[in-house]
Amino acid sequence: MAGSASTQTLLRVRDLSIAFAQGGKAALAVENVSFALERGRTLALVGESGSGKSVTALSIVRLLGATSATYPSGEILFNGADILKMPEPDLRAVRGKSITMVFQEPMTSLNPLHTIERQIGEILELHGARGADAIRAQIVELLTEVGIPDPASRLGAYPHQLSGGQRQRVMIAMALANRPDLFIADEPTTALDVTVQAQILKLLKELQTKYGMAMLFITHDLGIVRKIADDVCVMQKGHIVESGPVAQIFASPQHPYTKALLAAEPKGDPPKPDLAAKPVVTGDNIRVWFPIKRGFLRKTVGHVKAVDGVSVTVREGQTLGVVGESGSGKTTLGLALLRLIRSEGPIAFLGSRIDGFNAAAMRPLRRDMQIVFQDPYGSLSPRMSIADIVAEGLGVQRQSLSYEETREIVAHALADTGLDPAAMDRYPHEFSGGQRQRIAIARAMALEPKFVVLDEPTSALDMSVQAQIVDLLRDLQKRRNLAYMFISHDLKVVRALATDLIVMRHGKVVEHGPAASIFAQPQQDYTRALFAAAFNIEAVPGGVVNQ
Repeated sequence: MAGSASTQTLLRVRDLSIAFAQGGKAALAVENVSFALERGRTLALVGESGSGKSVTALSIVRLLGATSATYPSGEILFNGADILKMPEPDLRAVRGKSITMVFQEPMTSLNPLHTIERQIGEILELHGARGADAIRAQIVELLTEVGIPDPASRLGAYPHQLSGGQRQRVMIAMALANRPDLFIADEPTTALDVTVQAQILKLLKELQTKYGMAMLFITHDLGIVRKIADDVCVMQKGHIVESGPVAQIFASPQHPYTKALLAAEPKGDPPKPDLAAKPVVTGDNIRVWFPIKRGFLRKTVGHVKAVDGVSVTVREGQTLGVVGESGSGKTTLGLALLRLIRSEGPIAFLGSRIDGFNAAAMRPLRRDMQIVFQDPYGSLSPRMSIADIVAEGLGVQRQSLSYEETREIVAHALADTGLDPAAMDRYPHEFSGGQRQRIAIARAMALEPKFVVLDEPTSALDMSVQAQIVDLLRDLQKRRNLAYMFISHDLKVVRALATDLIVMRHGKVVEHGPAASIFAQPQQDYTRALFAAAFNIEAVPGGVVNQ
């Protein structure tokens, strides 16, 4: 089936231009973009944040209609019909069945008030599935396909009860529920650790082969493009600057921008380990257990041991890297050290115990303890301008600042993270995913903290901006003697930043020590498997993984 259909053009975009209203004028975000996608093949759109990748993808299912977007020219032909001219009833029949899409931030796509079962079941019911038992069985099958452990027990879970990676896998299950002809994936593996990322990519390829499905893959990770795509279009500032088969583009890029993208990777070395450096945050035998309640009386029948006996020390001017698969407890550990969730075990900040502090007692310390969350859009209020978002903490912690002084600090924080201070009066929806992540970093740094938990701070950023953010974080750390806890599944970024490293699995630490030593000679099979998936090498017991 897939083979016979593979030569048919399913999607054709011709001379597409997209404009947004800015200050009473129309500014082009995409200009004269053209490409074609055949059944059974995968086309990747790559480029830096703001290059027009996601805007192009959203236009294919006409999801920009409620914004200030207009289409000055072009057509989007799906099975010969022009999406831009399609009546709304016909378009609704196509969305979610013939064309499906996975967005970059799963938490903004999943309803926080509905269970996972209800949300996936709704997709199936809308497009013809009937029978509660049959729908539940199909949901369990879908969750199994995308790697959710013990899926039958997770049907009643809400999005906030899943890790970032698990939420993204639920979104992929929803998109694949009706076996679409075209699957649009906008950074679908951004929130996934390297081993699950490999599993998801393999799953998508298997489903594509089985059903003859075409995929449009939007990503900043060129390693993923090499693994999954047949063809690639490189976008810069709303234009396609180079396109062709993946093997050809990777082997012999012609455009300077493509060459720069292929060469982009976090470089440099982290600070040298210094045991004499002053501890900023310490935790001893930290435990975070979540009760499992069942039955009419909601009795506790067990616990999810998210963090189970973990001890850490984060020192001035040093970075503790925390790695592990989704759901291993990395983020929960960071939240516990910041006293944002309840935990057991002593926690000290600058030598003083804080594990017994309530919210009021912690408030004066919040200026010195900051966090950059994994999902930037979920942590940025859509009703506040960027200036107000970055200045919000200043208004609480430094109330004596004048309006002009606050604006100056905001401008400096935005410039430090590679954003134009002139854009501070715009709103989050006007920025790309990568730009929103930089806004979140600027908000944390504006308060000049002493300890920062960085929860996947580069996950939404393209490769070249990742390198810039790594340089920025390293420079800020050196100038301010900052202590970082860097939580990530991107081991290349961790290797460039981390002084010390802990590897977590199922809430426990499986390996801990100087980062350079662990990267050079990991001792545990689990660590070797993580590194093998990240660096595309074989996990040889006792083997060296550093390239």
